Amino acid sequence: MLDFIKTFRADEDGAVTVDWVVLTAAIVGLGIAVLTSVRGGATTMAGNIETQLETAVPAITFD
Repeated sequence: MLDFIKTFRADEDGAVTVDWVVLTAAIVGLGIAVLTSVRGGATTMAGNIETQLETAVPAITFD
């Protein structure tokens, strides 16, 4: 039984899984942070483009 406990304690397969879970969570968190910080500027830019397209005067008219 003591050998089983020593082997179980030395096994690192679970630790690798935990490392990947933590790494994945960090990447997802970073992605959410980037999207949150960029959202305001992207919304403003889209509004500006919409305004410019609505007020644009066509250069060529077809009579």
